[in-house]
Amino acid sequence: MSNFRLDPYLWIHLSGLAALPLWLAMSLLGLAIGYPIWPVGVEIAIVAAIGIVPILVMQWFKPFYIFSVLIVAIKPEQLTPQQCQILTRFKTPLNQRLAIIAPLLLIPVLWQLYRLAPLAAEVVSLPPQGRLLGLSIASLGFLGCNLFLQVPISAIAVLFTPKTQLAAREPLTPDSIRQGFTRIGLQVNRILPRSLLPSTPENSLSSLESREPTET
Repeated sequence: MSNFRLDPYLWIHLSGLAALPLWLAMSLLGLAIGYPIWPVGVEIAIVAAIGIVPILVMQWFKPFYIFSVLIVAIKPEQLTPQQCQILTRFKTPLNQRLAIIAPLLLIPVLWQLYRLAPLAAEVVSLPPQGRLLGLSIASLGFLGCNLFLQVPISAIAVLFTPKTQLAAREPLTPDSIRQGFTRIGLQVNRILPRSLLPSTPENSLSSLESREPTET
């Protein structure tokens, strides 16, 4: 078994952490628009709920499909068996626990952003009456924060998986991948050159179903 930790898609999504400050800045600017129209706790709860719940539900039931980049995703039948073994790590209780822990880490950050929002009001040119627009922008930014934290944390969990443990897992079939993961974008046969992948080119999933054990 080749070193699954060299799979470039794991590192691509791990690097998504670098975009986290941009989404935090977006939330801060949104919170800086207008004057509060509800109590502090209510406004924070609104932004937190919109930003957390959709990503939490996705990661809990249909985790994000990491073999994708921007608006393109690799067809499940084009994955190598090793890549399908990697996906099994996203369908574990550990990944579900991480889906709860990650947003809990961001809630104190959201509270601090709310406190700092008046300082950022000077750079926001929108009228102070646009509080609902501001909360919408803040919620969208916080949604991005959760996405770009949740997916990298899941990738880190895979990277820390013992090699023997991953090798012992049964690869997911193309149908189970289609049904069990959130795949966004155009479905393609390949995104990155095969030379960048740790697995050999001939290890495709096209024959995986034919190798499934038959009942006796």
